[in-house]
Amino acid sequence: MAGRLQGKVAIITGAGQGIGEATAIAFHREGAAVMIAETNERTGRAVAERLSLLGGRATFCKTDVTKPDEVAAMVAATEDQLGPIDILVNNAGINVFHEPLETSEAEWRRCFAVDLEGVWTVSKAVLPHLIARRGGAIVNIASSHSFSIIPNCFPYPVAKHGLLGLTRALGIQYAAENIRVNAIAPGYVETPIAVDYWNTFADPAAERQRAYDLHPPKRIGRPEEVAMTALFLASDEAPFINAACIVIDGGRSVLYHE
Repeated sequence: MAGRLQGKVAIITGAGQGIGEATAIAFHREGAAVMIAETNERTGRAVAERLSLLGGRATFCKTDVTKPDEVAAMVAATEDQLGPIDILVNNAGINVFHEPLETSEAEWRRCFAVDLEGVWTVSKAVLPHLIARRGGAIVNIASSHSFSIIPNCFPYPVAKHGLLGLTRALGIQYAAENIRVNAIAPGYVETPIAVDYWNTFADPAAERQRAYDLHPPKRIGRPEEVAMTALFLASDEAPFINAACIVIDGGRSVLYHE
């Protein structure tokens, strides 16, 4: 039985760990050839090598999404090594959390360079290939910060609000070209970044439990749960879902108070 992405070629940015890695694993399992576009050479190469050992095709290209020349080289390498591009998952992102008036100009620019401009840089490089093929899918990993505000997390939610705007604008602009552009808004997900954060506390287990208790299911999300939604949106199973955002937060954003 053919996989759900059999014969497809997918680029996944920030695929060296967490949600990006889980997405690469899910796509590869369903038959896609996967480009691991990752700025961390050690983790990115490790993911690509692990997938290659399982069969199918996966490769790595060191890619900083804030550098257009590296992005262009990665897109060219994808076409050269894997074939014409069908899918782009813009997953690369960074957390930049501050009190607004304490946010430096450098931190403001760093946040937007990766979390918004980087998504556009990669999309801009890939879109001509999708247009030439008369079809394709882009999935942007947004955040619950795209529509909800947590104090002292500035300017991250500003960039993520913008990412939803970018998703909608591109989705409408290229719908007639048979290109779908959608977003996923994960809430709290148990990624290495989350674990590293918990480990800054005197009692990491207690902080982990506190995060769990904030959510109606009394747990937080898992990377593979976000990956399976990305798989659905990238597949031929979602042909009429466009310019949309799917929230994955266990219902936390619907909860009015504890």
